[in-house]
Amino acid sequence: MRRTLAKASLHSALNLLFFAVLGTIVLSSTYLLTRDTIAQSVETEKLKLIAQIVPQDSYDNNIVQSTLDLPPDELLGTEETSIGYRATLKGEPSVVVLQPVAPDGYSGKIFLIVAIRSNGEVSGVRVVSHHETPGLGDYIEVAKNPWIKQFDGQSLTNHTAQDWQVKKDGGKFDSMAGATITPRAVVKAVHKAVQYFAKHRDQLLTQAPPSSPDKSGREGVKEKTK
Repeated sequence: MRRTLAKASLHSALNLLFFAVLGTIVLSSTYLLTRDTIAQSVETEKLKLIAQIVPQDSYDNNIVQSTLDLPPDELLGTEETSIGYRATLKGEPSVVVLQPVAPDGYSGKIFLIVAIRSNGEVSGVRVVSHHETPGLGDYIEVAKNPWIKQFDGQSLTNHTAQDWQVKKDGGKFDSMAGATITPRAVVKAVHKAVQYFAKHRDQLLTQAPPSSPDKSGREGVKEKTK
């Protein structure tokens, strides 16, 4: 009787192990098969957003192939290397697209793209992804509300540090009643991105490959060639 129970238990355990291994294999295979497709889809959508904020008459190069590896930086809200895109017109840099992260959204991180002209003015801002409350904080999406367009043309020269806040905090940017945390996070992230551009302007716009961070801890930007 005991042997029969032991065999039954062993059989059940082996079945569980088999299905656990099978499930792991299926999930892993599905991930590997769809990973590149998902990544390509995300990149395609991102490039569509970039096309919205970088005017066609402001560049004549292939932006996708003119990228910069940007080391993690507090001003960008990034914890790992991010990609920057550089637009040029007649051989001269015209616009740089950064990918800052607002870490303090109402429901988590808000991922953005910010296009900045060579003169430091914001060409445009778009939200790549977020988890803000539908119907309340999601008005930061341009498809649902033109709110995000108020950054167009703004810069450090035409706005003081105090201005770079929502009106509720004494700044110049609008927000909707009952949903201030989300726009506050976006305004802060865009302001920091513009500050990052000002700090690294020469490196971001130079035609020569900029230097990467050295051992002294000084930050840099490394041009990526394809």
